[in-house]
Amino acid sequence: MRYPRALHAGRVLDVTPTAILFPGQGSQVPGMRELVASARPDLLEAVLDLVGDDPFERIDESTRFAQPAIFCASLAGWSRAAESVETPIAFAGHSLGELTALAAGGVLDDHDALRLVVLRGALMADSGEASGGGTMLAVLGAEPEQAAAIAERHGVSVANDNAVGQIVLSGASDDLNAVRRQVRADGMRAIPLHVSGAFHSPQMAAAVEPFRTALDEVQLYAPSAVVISCATARPFTDPCSELADALVSPVLWRQTMTALDEIGARAYLDCGPGTVLAKLTPRCVPGAAVVTVDDLQLAPTS
Repeated sequence: MRYPRALHAGRVLDVTPTAILFPGQGSQVPGMRELVASARPDLLEAVLDLVGDDPFERIDESTRFAQPAIFCASLAGWSRAAESVETPIAFAGHSLGELTALAAGGVLDDHDALRLVVLRGALMADSGEASGGGTMLAVLGAEPEQAAAIAERHGVSVANDNAVGQIVLSGASDDLNAVRRQVRADGMRAIPLHVSGAFHSPQMAAAVEPFRTALDEVQLYAPSAVVISCATARPFTDPCSELADALVSPVLWRQTMTALDEIGARAYLDCGPGTVLAKLTPRCVPGAAVVTVDDLQLAPTS
């Protein structure tokens, strides 16, 4: 059953098994810093210290700034929304959002997770720069097998399986330009993504072991609910290895949403920032209720 967004979104979450979703890079929107300052001032203070600069002001410059800014805004969104969801059935995150999901689900301490995110952003930026730079390209209208064949032909990687008909490829800019020409010639759409690296590709390989080492030093706790890995579309069993390996593995978001549906989720709360996952959800799970943090302002206060 689909619930209209205007029909008291908070009530939908009160009565419906709800999965909590956290986005990855490319989800930034204006007002993120203000949200964090209001809802999680502790995270704002910590991220300014850890990054050594204001990542919100430099978010479009590099993944080293984008990742900690989006992480903080996502946890701030969850802080605003948590009281509307009595008992989440599961948590999941898209790429970077996996760390947010593990923090929200109680597996990672928020500040340990932030330190990992800051390191992850720096390692990925350095790895991409050392590999000569790269970018990503969304291919619309391709079947997964078709996109994989195109990627192999041009020496790039399948980075994200986001939804039916939306596959993202990752690699060197020149190679993706050739992909773009082929895709258009084949009657499909190709949209360059404004990201600062070829994420989820071999260009990130140098980041894997240093990130794994840092993960091994962090305390892990029992989750408050199931946390699904977007790299395996299954519940996390070894977060340290799975998070490290995910840097060079594709994001299986379509399959992750199917897994959430199969364990009983019937509503999905996109904690943002932005509405990227809210827009993908109906394409992955037709008929599901989709709510954003902003929608919760429609819920009655008495």
